[in-house]
Amino acid sequence: MPAFVTFGRILFAVLFIYTGATKLFAIQATADFIATKVVVPDAIAPYAKQVETATAMTTPQLLAIAVGGLEVIAGLMIALNFGARFFAMLLIIYVAVATVLFYDFWNQVPPDNAKMLVDALKNLSIIGALCMIIGYGRTTRPAELAYGDV
Repeated sequence: MPAFVTFGRILFAVLFIYTGATKLFAIQATADFIATKVVVPDAIAPYAKQVETATAMTTPQLLAIAVGGLEVIAGLMIALNFGARFFAMLLIIYVAVATVLFYDFWNQVPPDNAKMLVDALKNLSIIGALCMIIGYGRTTRPAELAYGDV
């Protein structure tokens, strides 16, 4: 059973490694997409402006680099089983926030919201898989002992 868990963890991590890499290779396209959905709150706008001035990049570009880097690093760490619980928790937060911000199926009429709803449900199942990574942990105990009390 541990071999299947390791193999599954690696296959699952490929999703984040690939999507993170595509975000990093197409930073401007990712930033443009982020700019359509994310608005910097007024409370942190002055700080965001300072960071933009210091880096000579816009906030959406910085967010594109941050989320792309998070996905690649977290995917690699989950695949390598190094800090997998911590990075799974980070990805749960990221996927949950991204689902709320980018898949607003509740604002569309039922026939038109089908793709958005399916994508949101896929993200929900990804959160479920991340919860299993957190629950299983790093140890190589047999699955019967890990899940026997469930």
